[in-house]
Amino acid sequence: MCQLSAAVQGFLAESWHTATPTCHTFRRSVTGVATDPRQTLGQTGEQLACEHLERRGYTLLERNFRTRWGELDIVAFDGACTIIFCEVKTRRGGGRRAVTPLESVHPRKRSQVRRMAGSWLAARRERPHVANLRFDAIGVTLDSAGALVELVHLEGAF
Repeated sequence: MCQLSAAVQGFLAESWHTATPTCHTFRRSVTGVATDPRQTLGQTGEQLACEHLERRGYTLLERNFRTRWGELDIVAFDGACTIIFCEVKTRRGGGRRAVTPLESVHPRKRSQVRRMAGSWLAARRERPHVANLRFDAIGVTLDSAGALVELVHLEGAF
């Protein structure tokens, strides 16, 4: 079992939505809702993935962390000795092509997520200092109405 310092315990006590904002600003419509259907689909998938991780007992450390290489979807902590970097892919089911969400986590994407994880670790000094890092992939499939069809969580996917 890892020993957590008081600073790290304080960091974990904060909810992910009260953490300091990252370096980017969000472009929002007048109503504050995403207007791009792909963006809305991705946000829905990430929210479902976060709820899934919380049900499994993980603490969310950060969402949508921007780096020069892209955006880390979810950073979570298992409460013991592992920080998890999750790549979330969301697709609508029933289309012409039966491509699963996880098929798009290709070697180039895995390399990108590793670089982004290194950037997050360097930027977040008040984080749990753990013995293990893990890279998970979560694939979310929604039907045409936006209801969850399938959620696949691959622990240690890459």
